[in-house]
Amino acid sequence: MVLSLFLVIILFLTVMQAAIPYLLKNTIVFGVTIPEGYTDDKALVMFKKTYSATIFSIGLIGLLIYVFWTLGNHLPEEKIVFIGLILQFGILLISMGLYLYFHIKTMKRKRENKWGDNLKRVRVADLTSRSNDEMLPSLMFALPIPITLCLIVYTAIQYGAMPDMIPTHWGPNGQPDAFTVKSPFSVIAMLLILAIMQVMMLAINYFTKKSGVKLNASKRSTSRIQQLSFRKYTSWLLFLVSISMTVLFGFFQLTTIHENLGGPTLMMVMPLGFLFIMLIATAVYAFKVGQGGSRVQLEFDEEPIEGVTDYDDDAYWKAGVFYVNKNDPSIFVEKRFGVGWTLNFGNPIGYLIIIGPLLVILGIAFLLD
Repeated sequence: MVLSLFLVIILFLTVMQAAIPYLLKNTIVFGVTIPEGYTDDKALVMFKKTYSATIFSIGLIGLLIYVFWTLGNHLPEEKIVFIGLILQFGILLISMGLYLYFHIKTMKRKRENKWGDNLKRVRVADLTSRSNDEMLPSLMFALPIPITLCLIVYTAIQYGAMPDMIPTHWGPNGQPDAFTVKSPFSVIAMLLILAIMQVMMLAINYFTKKSGVKLNASKRSTSRIQQLSFRKYTSWLLFLVSISMTVLFGFFQLTTIHENLGGPTLMMVMPLGFLFIMLIATAVYAFKVGQGGSRVQLEFDEEPIEGVTDYDDDAYWKAGVFYVNKNDPSIFVEKRFGVGWTLNFGNPIGYLIIIGPLLVILGIAFLLD
């Protein structure tokens, strides 16, 4: 069971990492802005192919070695989990190293060929599209929060009937494998973590909705449709994560209060169901929408405006990954490598929204040990 679970996760990770160069906008290659007309450069095409083929091959070889070595040596569950985690981190580290290598190569090629030097650089921020933005309202993300508060109240009412040892971790089979002594804090710790994550999701959606709609200077109509689709589906994916977490955490909390609630099968199905919903939703989002809506199918093919290109803000992207711009009021901006949004590290509010809650969650986990 554990081996099968890790096989699915590792295969998913390998495919997603290998596909990233083809999920991005054509005008962003390994974190570098490429003007229209140069995106089909043979060297850039080769960079993408080499990256994808290398990551996929390494991931597949690692997966096969993992399977045969695990089955051949009859390893215990703990070692299967440990090796599986090492393999996942290994794939991510290799992906990061290969990305940085091609990022430098792409920057060098752009600089040597002086791409875009003869074009007018234009920054297009469409404020009128806000009225057509279909991102979910903040109220939708606030709906799960009262459920968590009700569970906290119900837990307080049932405190006396709860077991003396409270589960703090559940294994791949859905059964608790770590416990802590019952206390007023430990019985609601999981719900506090859930509430923090719900508020964080609400804040991410709210401030993402406030961010500007940045259009492709040479393909404004096309990029407007793609941008609005990207924002809408990002919001829905975030909402699905929030709702799914509420269901999963709420179920675990109720089984802590009522030990006989559900059976071993349901205890195993719930976390596995959550995992597969997240994997499927993420895959659909990435391959159907793409970064910035680049994979959204359109009914027309807009001809690019000649003589113009997007404003080159490569200087604000450290290694093409970390965006640091104190003059940009946006808290969240589109990723340049990967699908979704990332922080503007030049805006301190972003630290409060992401890093602050994560530190609080780590503090709660530390107090439970």
